[in-house]
Amino acid sequence: MSLNKVMLIGNVGKEPEIHYTSQSVCTAQFPLATTTRGYTLNNGTTVPERTEWHNILLWRKLAEVAERYVHKGDKLYIEGEIRTRSYTDKKGFTRYVTEIWGNQMEILTPKAQSAAPTAETSPATGNTETPAPADKTLPF
Repeated sequence: MSLNKVMLIGNVGKEPEIHYTSQSVCTAQFPLATTTRGYTLNNGTTVPERTEWHNILLWRKLAEVAERYVHKGDKLYIEGEIRTRSYTDKKGFTRYVTEIWGNQMEILTPKAQSAAPTAETSPATGNTETPAPADKTLPF
């Protein structure tokens, strides 16, 4: 048995890049920053704050939610799996990219601080709906 699961809480580094495949499947990509606070040891040595950047990739409905509600600076909880892919760059070198393929997302930014509108039109039904509260897990 094996397990590939990652859980992150961090801040969105830039507006999500949204793409639709030829089969109209939505994808969203954005960087997420997680920060470990700095501290001082008993002997006076200071350990500085450290920030890690994670490449987040979302698919389908989760990507559509990101397109509508996720903005630079928002605090998110992302759960998913780590995937590494390779490609050949223009100079012929093999490059590797590690991504977090998210399968759950929770928007932690309070509604008052978020740039999300107060009502949206659902792309699937065309009905007007109020977005999910920012502190609740989104239902997908």
